[in-house]
Amino acid sequence: QVQLVESGGGLVQAGGSLRLSCAASGRTFSDSGMGWFRQAPGKERDFVATINWSGDTTFYADSVNGRFTISRDNAKNTVYLLMNSLKPEETAVYYCERNKNDHASAYAKEYAYWGQGTQDFVSS
Repeated sequence: QVQLVESGGGLVQAGGSLRLSCAASGRTFSDSGMGWFRQAPGKERDFVATINWSGDTTFYADSVNGRFTISRDNAKNTVYLLMNSLKPEETAVYYCERNKNDHASAYAKEYAYWGQGTQDFVSS
C-alpha cells in the first residue's frame, strides 16, 4: 500500500521560506514521477510543481516559477518543495502526490496517490 506523509508546514511571514518534505513508502519510489499541489480555503486543488523519476525534469506553475524548487532523493524515498518569497495568498494545504507513471506531469488525473497534506500559513 502506497503511503505519502508530508511535513514541514507551519506559520511564516510574507517573504519568508518553508521547506516541505514528503516521505513515501509501499512501492518503489524511483518508479514514479511526483508532484506538489495545493488547496486554499474555498478553492480547488491546484498544481504547484512536479518532478520526474530521476529528478532531471521539473515543471512549475507560472505563479511559483523562480521561487519554488522541487527535488527528490530516491535513496531516502523523499521529495521536497523549497518555497521562497512566500505570499499571503499562498496560504493553503499542500499535498504531495504520486504519479501513475515515471514522468513529470501537471495534470491531476495522472496522479493516483496523495498524502494527508500539510498546512502552510503565510502572514502579511
